[in-house]
Amino acid sequence: MNTFELQEKLNGKYKLTRQREIIFHILNSYASHHLSAEDIHEIVHEQHPEIGLATVYRTLELFSTLAVVQKLDLGDGCQRYELYSLHHHHLICNACGTVFEIKGSLADALGTVIDAQTDFSVQDYRLYIYGYCKDCQANVTSNVV
Repeated sequence: MNTFELQEKLNGKYKLTRQREIIFHILNSYASHHLSAEDIHEIVHEQHPEIGLATVYRTLELFSTLAVVQKLDLGDGCQRYELYSLHHHHLICNACGTVFEIKGSLADALGTVIDAQTDFSVQDYRLYIYGYCKDCQANVTSNVV
């Protein structure tokens, strides 16, 4: 998503303030990360100390309402945010908490299969799969034995 698309989402109802634009650019720059409001504030604060945590929270709430970002609950008790996308899937390591995004035909096929096998029209879905990443698998196996 770019600034023009963001302005379209704001749809003339909300202004694209300097603070909102800065927060949006951070979300774009860290698109492969799953940032908390505190993480975003920390990054913002380095170059714009006048932008407070409350502004970050309000902006994220607005962006969430407008489907600019999506809130993620990755099971660690911390709300995280990323730019909105349809059919978004994650692998989450139970040991280290690392989050990996699943991309490709296997994940994308889920909605198609549900459509074909049921009378349910899938509009969007999120999938979280919990397990152990490659680095943690050896530790988990050695602790079980």
